[in-house]
Amino acid sequence: MKGYIFLMYLAVSPVISLQPTEPEIVDIGEDKDIADINKDSMKDDIMETSKGRSATTRDTLWTLPVPYDLDNTLDINAKGVILKAFEQFRLKSCIDFKPKDSEEYYISAKKLDGCFSFIGRVIRDGQNLSIGQNCDELSIVEHEFLHALGFFHEQSRYDRDDYVRIVTENILEGFERNFRIVSRDSSTTNGVDYDYISVMHYGKNAFTNGNGSTIETLDPKFQDVIGQRLEMSPSDVLELNLLYGCNSSVALHVFCGFSNETMCQMNRCSRGGISWETVTKAEGGPSSDHTNLPAGSDERSEGESHFMHVSTASGEEGDSAWLETERMSPKRDCNVQCLQFYYYHSGNESDTLNIWIREFKDEEDSVGTIRLMGQITGSTTSHWKLHHVSLTATKHFQVEFEILKGAGSSAGGFSIDDINLSELQCPHVTIQIDDFTEVLETSSFGSIIYSPRQYSAGGYAYRAAVRLARSFVGLFVQLVSGDNDDRLEWPCPYRQANLEMLDQNPNLQMQMSKQRSITTDPKKISANGLFLWDNPRNNGTKYTDEDGEEGYAGTLVGRTFFSSLEQMQFREFLKGETAVFTFSFEDINPLFEDNVLPCAAERTVTIKNPSKRENEGPCSSTLQTTTMTPSKTTDKSTLQPTTMTPSKTTDKSTLQTTTMTPSKTTDKSTLQPTTMTPSKTTDKSTLQPTTMTPLKTTDKRIITTTLPPPETTEDDSIFGFSPVLVASPVLTLLLALVLLLP
Repeated sequence: MKGYIFLMYLAVSPVISLQPTEPEIVDIGEDKDIADINKDSMKDDIMETSKGRSATTRDTLWTLPVPYDLDNTLDINAKGVILKAFEQFRLKSCIDFKPKDSEEYYISAKKLDGCFSFIGRVIRDGQNLSIGQNCDELSIVEHEFLHALGFFHEQSRYDRDDYVRIVTENILEGFERNFRIVSRDSSTTNGVDYDYISVMHYGKNAFTNGNGSTIETLDPKFQDVIGQRLEMSPSDVLELNLLYGCNSSVALHVFCGFSNETMCQMNRCSRGGISWETVTKAEGGPSSDHTNLPAGSDERSEGESHFMHVSTASGEEGDSAWLETERMSPKRDCNVQCLQFYYYHSGNESDTLNIWIREFKDEEDSVGTIRLMGQITGSTTSHWKLHHVSLTATKHFQVEFEILKGAGSSAGGFSIDDINLSELQCPHVTIQIDDFTEVLETSSFGSIIYSPRQYSAGGYAYRAAVRLARSFVGLFVQLVSGDNDDRLEWPCPYRQANLEMLDQNPNLQMQMSKQRSITTDPKKISANGLFLWDNPRNNGTKYTDEDGEEGYAGTLVGRTFFSSLEQMQFREFLKGETAVFTFSFEDINPLFEDNVLPCAAERTVTIKNPSKRENEGPCSSTLQTTTMTPSKTTDKSTLQPTTMTPSKTTDKSTLQTTTMTPSKTTDKSTLQPTTMTPSKTTDKSTLQPTTMTPLKTTDKRIITTTLPPPETTEDDSIFGFSPVLVASPVLTLLLALVLLLP
């Protein structure tokens, strides 16, 4: 079955416009590699050899954060791309950047003739780094800044002959020095293996004279891989961190894939007949986790992996279950975070997944303040779906996933997997295409999948688009008419659209996505003599939007050939036969006057079903009582009778309930309330007997409270004494004498 899904910034919309008609298209041009860009202007992108990576040594390292200046010669689009590259360094490494102040050494990024950099920190009063014509692409910017941070090319390693063969007879005359080896005495690899997918590696045809490849990999399967222009590879990042002696990132990042049945220090609790469980598959779907779905040409990973699931097949309307992350603290000045996760909805359409943020005033605050940040409800899914939620935490915080059972019957529930939380902006638009290969090969050539109309922070209306062309795919952005057109500046000035084909590696820090950026230029003239980015009401064509209303659409601007199907077999661009494309659209006008962009404004969140949840504190600090019917346990450990049923369970291993209001406990592993002063036990797995019917647990580490009570034990003893002994007059007399003794 063909599948499309469009995910808005914080909500899901099932409306997709798939149109085979060909609109007006402006292509921003094909990808160019550094060797091709520099071929006619210079002989290498290294301006001066210095001790460095694969050259890397420590005598030319920068003091962090690295000071920089964005020179006015730079194209405005290049400035925006440089800042995006800085965000990737902050997310994945310990390298940070700051606008220069009075530092003697700083990087001066300029638009000169080509793409180039020096190696390491070697020039005072502004070290030139050129992002020239056609160099304003994320991987090229990362490549040049890695040079500045101390990296030579990967194929310059002193051990490169063990991995590649340089075909000297195919090298363009005069460019031979580009293939030299940096000696062991002048460089270090920091013990990192040779990396065919390094962003610092030349491609197979770099500086060729036309007679064939200049680099041949000794392992043939990497011949078409070298020279990738996506992002820094994980090995690039590893070596960068080793070079600068660190192992953590500048920006906050938390990842949980629930591998090996771990919960990443999360807490869970519930009220009613539903609860979070760690599973390998779920009734009603999904049949496997997201983490290990087959990607590209790879088969599914061996062994079982896990995800979190709440079944809504049992329980009553209004029952709820919570899954809470550990507490975190923002690390950056801008209070912007992005929560990204995959979900699967196989329950009833009225079931709801709410995403909350709980902020704490300080370490002593155990309750905090909650805000509802996102919500998923409605249609069920047949594939794992990517979802983003923008957060704005300013102090200690945690994220809480709440499943709320709706009305009606359910054969499944809600599942989540591969959670990433980072201090980056979320994309504004996500288009997910399931069964991608089938859709691509069977759709009419040139068919276009449009997102619904979006509004930028400044009020401009636009659409994102994916164009299907049998063996390749194109990505575009398009201005459309909107509610604010009469109040906006036209032609649209200097909004940068970022187009991305997502590498769906579960861990955000390991991803190598393909990104390209376009900036609206109010002076740009199209082939028909009109302003390219003018008001669509002036030069656009009529179209019918997702709500059936007529509007005006401008020119599609982007890349006709963004990626081939063959290229999408690399990394995890196709995961479980699903492809994901993300888009953003932001104002970069401030970069004409400044070296940084202001913090992103908080976007409006639309919640279809506002929650009436009261702030009762997090799972880790509260235990709420209810009056629901107790149930049976499937746990093989000792049963725990009591006189009431707890509604909110917080214990990861055992829980002991009571008839009195429980006091707070600092031990998250066991709670020991009872109807009388409980006896001490040294065995935490043995539960304290009381007078209540035992409850059912669906997990050996948590007790739920949903099913009917079980049969009682066949042992007729009472508190360890036989009934005959309890009824004995002799025993009664002895007990009376004990009580009368002073």
